[in-house]
Amino acid sequence: MAGGDSDLDSLEVLDDFSDSGSDFEVMMKATKRKKTAFPKPPPPKRPRRKTALRVTSRPSSSPIPAPPDPSLQNQQHSRGTSRPASSRPVTRVNEGNQGISAEDIYEAVRSGKSAMVTVVDEWLDSYKRSREAGLLVLINFIVQSCGCKGVVSREMLDSMQNAEIISTLTKEFNEDSVNYPLCSPGPQLKRFKAGLCEFARVLVRSCRNSLIYDEYLFPSLLALLTGLSDSQVRAFRHTSTLLAMKLMTGLVDVAVIVSIQLQTTQRQHDMENSKRAHNRASDRLEELQATISELQENRTELSSMMNATFRGVFVHRYRDQLPDIRAACIEELGMWVKTDPEDFLNDGCLKYLGWTLHDKHSLVRLQCVRALQGLFQEKEFIGRLELFTSRFKERMLSMVLDKDPDVAVEVVNLVLLIQERTEEGLKEEECGHIYPLVYASHRGLASAAGGFLYNKLKSAISDNHENDKRDNAAFFQILISFYIQSEFHEHGVYLVDSLWGVAGSELRDWQTMTAFLLQEAGLMYEEEGALIELMMCAIRQAAQATPPVGRTQGKKILSMKDKKMQEQDRRRITTHFIPLLPQLLAKYSVDAGMVSLLLKAPLYFDLEMYNSAQWLEKHLDLLLSQICRIVEKHTEATVLEACARLANTLCSDLYTFSSRAHLAFSQLLDSLTECFNTYLSDLLQGTADDDDTYSAATALKKIAALCSAKDPTGWMLFDCCLELLKSRMESRELNKELMVSALKCAAFHLMWAKVNVVNSTPTEAELKRLKKEVRSFSRICQTCLSLNQTEVRDQAFELLCDLMLLYSVNSVRSEPALQTLIYLPSDSLRPELAAFLLDYVFTDTEDVELYGEDDEEMKITLLQRKRNQLAGYCKLVIYGVLDLTAATDVFKHYSKYFKDFGDIIKETVSKSKLINPVQSAKTVCLTLQQLFSEMLTEDLSRQDLGEIRDLAKRLAMSFGIDLHRIRKPLVALHTDGIRFAFRDPQEGQEQHPNVAFLEILSEFSFKLLQQDRTQLAAFLKSECPSAALSWPSVRLYQHSLEGRFTSKVREQQAGGTAVSSHDTPVAKHRRTTTQGSVSGTVRGSRLDSSSIISSLHTPALTSTALRQTAKQLASRQPRATETDVGSGLTEPESEEEFSSGFRMRKVKATRRRQSSSSQHGHTLDQQDLNSHLTLLSLIEDESAEREEDEIENYESASESESAYTLPSTRHTSASILDELFE
Repeated sequence: MAGGDSDLDSLEVLDDFSDSGSDFEVMMKATKRKKTAFPKPPPPKRPRRKTALRVTSRPSSSPIPAPPDPSLQNQQHSRGTSRPASSRPVTRVNEGNQGISAEDIYEAVRSGKSAMVTVVDEWLDSYKRSREAGLLVLINFIVQSCGCKGVVSREMLDSMQNAEIISTLTKEFNEDSVNYPLCSPGPQLKRFKAGLCEFARVLVRSCRNSLIYDEYLFPSLLALLTGLSDSQVRAFRHTSTLLAMKLMTGLVDVAVIVSIQLQTTQRQHDMENSKRAHNRASDRLEELQATISELQENRTELSSMMNATFRGVFVHRYRDQLPDIRAACIEELGMWVKTDPEDFLNDGCLKYLGWTLHDKHSLVRLQCVRALQGLFQEKEFIGRLELFTSRFKERMLSMVLDKDPDVAVEVVNLVLLIQERTEEGLKEEECGHIYPLVYASHRGLASAAGGFLYNKLKSAISDNHENDKRDNAAFFQILISFYIQSEFHEHGVYLVDSLWGVAGSELRDWQTMTAFLLQEAGLMYEEEGALIELMMCAIRQAAQATPPVGRTQGKKILSMKDKKMQEQDRRRITTHFIPLLPQLLAKYSVDAGMVSLLLKAPLYFDLEMYNSAQWLEKHLDLLLSQICRIVEKHTEATVLEACARLANTLCSDLYTFSSRAHLAFSQLLDSLTECFNTYLSDLLQGTADDDDTYSAATALKKIAALCSAKDPTGWMLFDCCLELLKSRMESRELNKELMVSALKCAAFHLMWAKVNVVNSTPTEAELKRLKKEVRSFSRICQTCLSLNQTEVRDQAFELLCDLMLLYSVNSVRSEPALQTLIYLPSDSLRPELAAFLLDYVFTDTEDVELYGEDDEEMKITLLQRKRNQLAGYCKLVIYGVLDLTAATDVFKHYSKYFKDFGDIIKETVSKSKLINPVQSAKTVCLTLQQLFSEMLTEDLSRQDLGEIRDLAKRLAMSFGIDLHRIRKPLVALHTDGIRFAFRDPQEGQEQHPNVAFLEILSEFSFKLLQQDRTQLAAFLKSECPSAALSWPSVRLYQHSLEGRFTSKVREQQAGGTAVSSHDTPVAKHRRTTTQGSVSGTVRGSRLDSSSIISSLHTPALTSTALRQTAKQLASRQPRATETDVGSGLTEPESEEEFSSGFRMRKVKATRRRQSSSSQHGHTLDQQDLNSHLTLLSLIEDESAEREEDEIENYESASESESAYTLPSTRHTSASILDELFE
């Protein structure tokens, strides 16, 4: 098999080689069972029947085949399915006296509780007693493993050929279920598959020294498996292919052992033969020569069986319709190449791996990539993989964007192996395919790309800093350069998370990072900003030990080891940064972006450490003073929010030093309030100039920011802010900064006041004053809703929603003494809130006018603001501040704005059903009624009616699947809808203008129970005038109430001779057959209906395949073969196709040629036709899958759609819903 004279190593010879007269054909002939009974005594092991093999075998024993000849494939197909089965009934074999039975083996494999070695040994004992009976037990075990209820009897084994046995078993197959053991759901599948593979492995290992060469067991077994693998029944094909592949793997292992033994014995023989004549041991030479002959004979026989399996099973099944079969073939091929590289590591085998990279199913591509990983891990294989790498590198690089993230992860690992092991590695532009993946939302893919990036960074360090001990400093310099050049700013947290698994020690080097930042002549300005961002992301990752938003895969519970490491990291961060953070804040206090990042650091500290030593309290004072200075210097919202968040943390009562923080921030508020009061009188009198207004607005903005963290009620700012707002609106001098800050300060005052009265016992006068303040502020906000200043208007709406919720009935339900604080929106405020939604939330015109069509960042910001405003309104409905009927203004836009607000509206609909199911259903009906009335006032349009019906469909799906629970709501909805449809018309209107509303109402009928349908049908007749019963809308609604069964019966009666679709299946594709004999027609229809013959002769590619022109497709159309079950891939026909440049073909549906009538006669036997019809029911599910696959168009969609997604810095819909509704 591995001889130097082998001419099968050449791909040209492989492609020109025909299966006709091959080892495969000879073995099939040699193992055909005679129709006479087997003789009782088994024949001796030697001499072997090798004559036929020696006559027809090629000089080489390589198992790597050429593409099979169509004539041989036709023989194989007919062997498996074409001949009619014997009419003799199948009888169960009595194996009780022969030791272990097929049921025993099957139960041991299925349960996984028995030692497989013991099971195989018991079977070997029975086989040694009677090899025919033992083989029969093994065959019946295989049949049972396929899920077939049939049994092969001794008479069948003696008198039938494999094709006849398989045909008989096919008729015995259980047609009630398409499931079989290898596709059973749950853990049973893994257990059975593992047991079956283990059985095959142990069987070969136990027989490797004797029975594997008895010329009966394995040839007979492989011949049967080859026939089963050609079956139309998926269960036979799948199970037999898996067993054949596992047996082939065992044979390859044995062949390698025999080859090693042969080499060792040959060396011993040569060494003995090289001695002088008087020193030679002739007996020893004869013994060694006999051993060599025996090993060569064993090797030849193994090669013959491997040839048969490879050509008879693998070559056809690696492109089977079922992905599991293709994946099993490719997985085992990888094992063969790795185990026996001398025979399999060549272009003849590697081409199958290259082609399968284009498979349309992710499971097959995954197994292919893993097989290639095993090859590239071996250094001695690299040189022989050069041609393969050069031909398929482009495909492998494109697969890093595979639609299946698991495949993409393995491809990145494979590309890393190519980068590390090959001399050429990857070019920089090729690496550019992988670098952006560190920002992917899939954490596994991002981590794999992080490993690749880390390898590149470390290789650059080793090239440039061979003798430099400060590798971490060089690492950060290169990482910063990469981060800046990648231009994915604001995503540093994702880059750090991607690198955390491989570069965690470098990213925890806080000393190197702070040394870079504190040195005077170190990094450039842009590099300093990038390093600060990466450092803060690393601090967050170490302290929280959680992935960033968008990469969380389920709720992960940290182990004790992880928790301990997390605590250690927090203490190290705290110890290192407590003395250095004030210095960093002082150095970068001018830069708003850098200082806002640095202010996040204490949030990850172990703040109790400030009390652990007296010298640390000094650093706390320095930190507080730096925060106050930053507030005084900056007016940017991001900096002020960061200061307020840190102030809130430091002032927490959890820490003993909180009093010092309170003192520092109280002094800061004193100075800011004093500054604001200085300009207040001028502002109220209207005498303040621009500088005074700016100074007052700045001070008030800082006060408003700090009010979110500290109670401002002691500074008595509410009346001042209210007076300022009134005077500004009266004078129409709408200063945006000043008015927004005043609104915030006043709102925070009312919020903190509510907290204080809940936590204390206020007097009645205090409650009355607070209630008066709430109403005064609400009136101010209501006035602001009509202003033409966007920022002021939006801020007023959001604060108004929050305050109405805070002072609602539900908020004081547990505090009876606070009932006087309840604030309900006035009759004038409710329509204004709804009008705000219609004017400024559910509109697209404002977006284009303000920001144009190209400003995507501003559009995202605007959309987020609108979502917050809509969520604020929906909270008022959900918590009872507004009636449920107020939700109609939201439900109307469910379909039109589903992309932007669909999650919020859907959650509102769901919550409303929990509050009051009947009222919620009536609100849905009212929403549709309002839309229908608006349509009538404008102009009746079928297009508008269709849009309303689409909305009704979407709202109907929100009712759920529990029909008994939603009975009352749905009946109430239909009742209201019917009354609306036949409501008395107003003056000047035509008779019953709303009757078309019944078409909309019919969208909810499918969720009604039968008794409710009857009740509503009667109610419809009572409400509807008799003359209107024949109107189209009324009839349509009546049909919707009749239910599916009644309507189907009515359709059949109306259709006259129409036949039910259940009686006559309709073909999904109409295919033509060759005109000729009846035989050709019948046979053609049978083949077209089955899954065994595919109309796909070209490779079924993934969506990343390259397109080709029709001319290229026509010039390279391969020959069709009948045994290619669901052919997913087609082999190139010459070496030029493989070596000169590989281009996969686009899928094109073709029709299979039909055999001529002269070969098949004019009629089919009735029994044969019945067997074919039986096969159709067995493979009906496969036919359906095939039809779906044939109409798919696998074009380069995964390259056009980004297969990886960058994480968003916005709130996700899930996170905002958690904030809004919980």
